[in-house]
Amino acid sequence: MTTYSVLVVGMGKRGMHHAANFNANPRFRVAGLCDIDPARLEAAAAKLGNPQTGSDAGALGREVRPDVFCFCTLPGLRIPMIRAAIDAGAKLIAFEKPVALTSAELFEIRRLIQSAGAKAVVSHQHRYGVHYRKVKEIIASGALGRVHTVYGTATGWMTHMLSHLIDYTRWYNDNAAATWAMAQAAGRIKLADNHPSPDYIAGFVQFANGVRGIYECGAGAPDQPEVAKWWGKCRMGAQGTEGFAEVLTNGGWRAVTRAGGFQSGEGAMNYELDMPPYIQDMAAWLDDDRQPHPCNLEQACQGAEIMFALQRSAAEGGQIDLPLAAGADEQAMLKAKVPDWPARASCESNRKEFGL
Repeated sequence: MTTYSVLVVGMGKRGMHHAANFNANPRFRVAGLCDIDPARLEAAAAKLGNPQTGSDAGALGREVRPDVFCFCTLPGLRIPMIRAAIDAGAKLIAFEKPVALTSAELFEIRRLIQSAGAKAVVSHQHRYGVHYRKVKEIIASGALGRVHTVYGTATGWMTHMLSHLIDYTRWYNDNAAATWAMAQAAGRIKLADNHPSPDYIAGFVQFANGVRGIYECGAGAPDQPEVAKWWGKCRMGAQGTEGFAEVLTNGGWRAVTRAGGFQSGEGAMNYELDMPPYIQDMAAWLDDDRQPHPCNLEQACQGAEIMFALQRSAAEGGQIDLPLAAGADEQAMLKAKVPDWPARASCESNRKEFGL
């Protein structure tokens, strides 16, 4: 079997998760590591077999010529990293969500990758969690009857969390295309964050198969008091004519169906369990074009367009048609239009996290 070489850029927490799991998988060889912090880079290299290192991703990429170019950097660096990966000749580019900060950037990223003929994977790896998969199994079995609604809420702010909510609920809805979106937004504190977001955004999505999507992110999103970890207070699921099934990121799963009554089970976000199959599916896709990665770029882009349509609606009003006809700068729209008064928090933990 082919062993694929990997360059990982960014040796923070997520970069180390990726690098360690590539290193642990016999289908991959970590050939290079990159970070602008020399001490962090040296410490990472010592744990990963001392591959080539450098502080310039483009230069190191041209030297290493990796099969896989993986970068785990802040969202404002997407296009420079994509260009570096293509210049290095990477067959597969793996990077963190969100895909982009604006739809204009999204369209350029998609164009660059498609023009290069490269594969790309976006890190929506929570779907590998046993509790996420159990909910998908219940929905796919038909136990909910006709599914009419999918939904997702997260107390974390939009640019951190909304792409997760959309990606997994689209999966629960068989990746149906969306036809329009409408939303409102409030609060300006997190617009200055390195994951810039309104403090609260909530909206609706109409899918082509008739299913309605309902989403909330941020200060006004509902608390999940059964979950202790604040970043894990995320709830995603589906409702049908005969029941519902939902997952809590750090609180297991639960369902009610006509045939099964109330059911529940354990599960929590766990990188040690979720990352290995996410990495293994990259090898499968590199081996065979007929086995696209579940987190492939095209699916991530469809989710991202929904996310940007919600932002456009929050800024401009009205329903926004999907797919988007052209790119725009949704960040500028939000900064210009979100009202200058505080968002209202749904619970005390949200109030503290948002400084309200």
